[in-house]
Formats: sequence, structure tokens, C-alpha cells
Amino acid sequence: MVYLYDQYLLKAFQATEKATTKERAMHDEERIVYNTAEDQEWADLLSPARRKIIVGAALTATGLTAGNIVAAGQEVIAPGGSSFKPIVPPPDVGKSPWGYETYKEPTPRPRSVRPGEENGLPKTPRPYTDIKSYHAHFYFDDDTYEKAALVRRWAAERFPVELGNWNLEPRGPHVTPSFYFGFTNDLLPIIVPWLQLNSLGLTILLHPNTDDPRADHLYYTLWVNRSQPVNAYNMPKQASVEKIFPNTRPAVKLET
Repeated sequence: MVYLYDQYLLKAFQATEKATTKERAMHDEERIVYNTAEDQEWADLLSPARRKIIVGAALTATGLTAGNIVAAGQEVIAPGGSSFKPIVPPPDVGKSPWGYETYKEPTPRPRSVRPGEENGLPKTPRPYTDIKSYHAHFYFDDDTYEKAALVRRWAAERFPVELGNWNLEPRGPHVTPSFYFGFTNDLLPIIVPWLQLNSLGLTILLHPNTDDPRADHLYYTLWVNRSQPVNAYNMPKQASVEKIFPNTRPAVKLET
């Protein structure tokens, strides 16, 4: 009797579960949102199989498929039966002016362009007293000119420097808009950390003034933030040292 009752309960549970599964499937069917005709058209177009055909055709059309490097006039057949003749410029006629043995040339060691190292390493250091003063060059553009104007004003208000004018076009070795100020050696341990903390992200070139302007701009430099090209290779290697004549009137006490 107990066995029959257990069988009855099992069949009743199975029937209920079947009905629940069917009802759940009906609800899932009701929740399906079918594509519109336009959506289905795009789905068919962008299906994986279609994408392979489209990509293959595009690569063939641009001459990037395997075996596409062909001689002028050779016909290439693309998927779908279309064809085209790639335009290949004719080879130049003549001989290389360099000859055909350049690959055999040994690698020469160029002569050093750094001052004092033309014939190898120098025997003794250069005296630091060769530095008579410093220049600080500030580079800016149309996005950063307001920052340049602010740093320029701050510096003029606080330091006795020789402040130059605005250079809105390349000037001398400086290839972008810039301004500069010159200062004496005693201000170096103050101005350098001040610029490091107050550069506002500008690129700043600091160089000494010695009797070698070319080396001053190329090899003896300090940079605040990123560096940038300086076209100083045509500057003289020997010249009189530039003098500094302060022209600002500091009126703001330096923050400490």
C-alpha cells in the first residue's frame, strides 16, 4: 500500500515538473524580441560567414591577398568573378651611383663632436669657472602661452634677471616660440629648484654661457621636463662670452 502511494506521488511530481517546464518555455517565448526586417538584414550581412567573404574581397581589392605581388598587366581574379589589373610602376632604368659593393664597407668610427673629445677622452676636467652665467629658455605654443606668460611674470617679479622679449617664431637655435632670461651664477642654486617646482609643465632649457656657444646649447644643457630639438650645430665653437645685464625690478618676496 505504501509502495503504491509512493508511485502516485512520483507520477504527480513528474507531471507537475513537466507542466512547469512547458509553462517556463512559453514565458521565454513571450520574452523573445524578434528583429525587424532591417535589423535582420544587417545581422545576415554581418554574420561570420558573410564577414569572411567581405574581408577577403576587401583584401583582394587592395592587393593584400596572398600572391598579390604580380608583374604589371597580370590579371588577378577576386572572389565573385570580378577582376582588376594592379598598377605597378615600371622599374627605374640605370645603375646605382653608390655601386654594388657598399655592403662590404667596414663601419667607421666617427670623430667625436663633443668639445674636448675630438681625439679621445680629455686628460683633465674643464674648470667650472669657465661658466660665466646662465640662460633659461622657455618653450610654448598656442595651447601653453598663458602658462608661459604666468611663469615669465612670476620670475620677473622675484629675480634680478635679464628678461628677453617674446619670440613667436623660430629664432637662433630655438625652433619653437620661446622667451628667455639670463642670470648670474649666484642665482643658479635658487632658480633651478624654483623652475623645477614652478615650470607649469613647460619645456625649459637651461644652459651655461662659456666661450663655446655651440656646446653650451648642445652638450652642457639642463632640461626641466621633456627636452626638444635645438638647432645649434651651425653655431660658432668659439666666441666671446655673453654678458648679463639684469633689467627687471623684483618687488615680490621670494616664497620660502
